[in-house]
Amino acid sequence: MPASRRTLLKGSAAAAAVLSLDWRRATAEAETVRLGVIYDLSGPFAAGGSVASSIGTQIAIELCNERGGVGGKYKVVPVNADSQSKADVAINEVERLINQEKIDIIDGVYASAHAVPLSAKVEQEKRILWITTAVATAVFKDKNLHYVFRAQIHSDQYGEAFASFVTEHAKAKLGMEPKDVKVALIHEDGPYGSGVAAADEAYSLKAGLQIVLKEGYSASAPDLSTLVTKIRRSGADLISHAGYNPDITLFLRQARENGLRFKMLFGAGAGYSQLDKLRATFGADIDNFCNIDPVPAQLLDPAKLAPGMGDLIKIMVERYKAKTGATDVPPHCSMGFNQTWVLLNNVLPVAKEKYGGFDPEAVRKAALDVDIPPGGTIQGYGVKFFPPGTPLSGQNERSTPVVMQNAGEHIAVVWPTNIRTQEPVFPLPKSSIYAA
Repeated sequence: MPASRRTLLKGSAAAAAVLSLDWRRATAEAETVRLGVIYDLSGPFAAGGSVASSIGTQIAIELCNERGGVGGKYKVVPVNADSQSKADVAINEVERLINQEKIDIIDGVYASAHAVPLSAKVEQEKRILWITTAVATAVFKDKNLHYVFRAQIHSDQYGEAFASFVTEHAKAKLGMEPKDVKVALIHEDGPYGSGVAAADEAYSLKAGLQIVLKEGYSASAPDLSTLVTKIRRSGADLISHAGYNPDITLFLRQARENGLRFKMLFGAGAGYSQLDKLRATFGADIDNFCNIDPVPAQLLDPAKLAPGMGDLIKIMVERYKAKTGATDVPPHCSMGFNQTWVLLNNVLPVAKEKYGGFDPEAVRKAALDVDIPPGGTIQGYGVKFFPPGTPLSGQNERSTPVVMQNAGEHIAVVWPTNIRTQEPVFPLPKSSIYAA
């Protein structure tokens, strides 16, 4: 029987309502940017700086959304993943984000041991991997990556900073010529530690320093007393140590128990940047240790940065303290915030307005357009990515680390000299339990 006019009208109204609902849903989805965010929220890397980085990223996303979203129009929706301090879990989680969640942009990654396989995986998938924290030069060296970017520093720069600081201060502070300074290089044996140690070795040899020991170990090693004995027998004046939180804690405890003495210990970020964690275990024992890493933004003079950077730093610090109850804000918070902020504010708006969307090709092209001069980020350095066809394609060519020193319960910048906030205490004072 033919349908009545009333029935037809009802059917048409219902269809129109469904179409309207679908249109509104599609519009709402089009007005968001779904961003995969992956960090080690559990396992040994969590306390080594990964959680701090994740909080920095979280603050950047929240602040971007409060200001209207990407380009003031598109809200950011994070889809979070926990890599659990395991490389296989990291790979599985990124595969889930790409294949199940249909996400094109992955932000985060703390551990270099994860960044190396993840960069290959995401490059193969032609999605974007935006690395905030992992530093191994091996992630990019001679890989000719097109879809992986890192505004963060790379591990070769740790070695350059270490050798530069030592050679600059050896004569005046130690009363020694650089050629007479004996150095022990110890490191966890993953891509991060191995990369830092290789750079330390190369730049130390170039500077004429004596390398009396270079040795790696597993970050999960239950005993490092043999390593402590080797360092003592080597007669090293200085130790450069690239490690995470559990292995650093084990090493320092056994060094103290076995009476190891030295003129200075230099950390290389990671566990040495988690000052509150080390202080909770060792108290004043770690006073005056040095640490090489990107600078915690709050240590910089805002007047020397681009307009607005000081306000961003203030907001980041206040929110980190409110979220964690911490008194010190570690460098990893600045890393997570800074790199994510560059993505959200300097890359994605250009991808949309100039290249037509947030798809991987548009984001890739927009990233290569980035040209932030020194002073243009909260960590002081600028951003310009090496292009495809170069040895470090995708790496920021303007990134720089600093040498910091534990000054009581806080941190001071002691190198480069032109931006330092305190004269370095070098060697360790006699009051130190580790002092030679």
